[in-house]
Amino acid sequence: MFNLLCMDLYRIKRSKFAYVCFGCLLGVIFLSYLMVWLMATPKGQETALKLGMLVHNELEEGRALLAEADVLAMFRESGMDGGMYSLIFGVAVALLVCGDYQGGFMKNIMSLHRQRQVYIGSKLMAAGILNFLYLALGFAFNMLMNQLFRHMVPASDWRATLFYLGWAWVLTTGFAALIILLCVLSRSTTIGVLGAVFGGSGLIVMLLHSITSQFHLGGWVEYTIYYNLTYGPSSYASVGDLRGAAVGLAFLALYSAASVVAVRKRDI
Repeated sequence: MFNLLCMDLYRIKRSKFAYVCFGCLLGVIFLSYLMVWLMATPKGQETALKLGMLVHNELEEGRALLAEADVLAMFRESGMDGGMYSLIFGVAVALLVCGDYQGGFMKNIMSLHRQRQVYIGSKLMAAGILNFLYLALGFAFNMLMNQLFRHMVPASDWRATLFYLGWAWVLTTGFAALIILLCVLSRSTTIGVLGAVFGGSGLIVMLLHSITSQFHLGGWVEYTIYYNLTYGPSSYASVGDLRGAAVGLAFLALYSAASVVAVRKRDI
């Protein structure tokens, strides 16, 4: 497994998709800070008024955006809560996995590694490492943006930050396991990317929730990756705040096991 993991990490280092996806994440964070600066700060509102983005009766409403915001809240609003991070990260995972099929490497890999669960394990580990780098470097860039925008929002408590990033990593790694399963089943980059788009953005979850809610059966949504990532807590207050991590671990185990079964059943 170590050799496969090293190969995957080398591919991530040498491939453009990892850097393009990360650049998209940074771009979303920058745009979030820019929009909040325009809508909620005096100088920004002056600029927004000139650009026609605001009218005078919206000034107080815009300033209220900063009332309870901090660096962690800005990081969440920049894409974590709405699913943008899961979408972009899922696309990166899909390109990583499906590249083996498109490049013809899969037959060579399986000829050297008969135990196919090792292949799934290496992909999950590579996705987890990439996820950690995206989250850590993304949050560092988020703090840098706050510095550049003259400390627009106060710093967040480091314990709350570590708690949030920890369970967010578990949930998004569980989502990566879903993308790996889709890629193994379909062997199609298109299917993997579409899964990242519709799954990461929450379109499928919210559509099904709107239908099942008509029959008073919408409680299941609280146990989905999208819901917990969007509405999960920013700091630890009780044992119930660990539900997001539990949901992430459950889906990580489920999708990983399904991927192992799928790769064993199908011919390469």
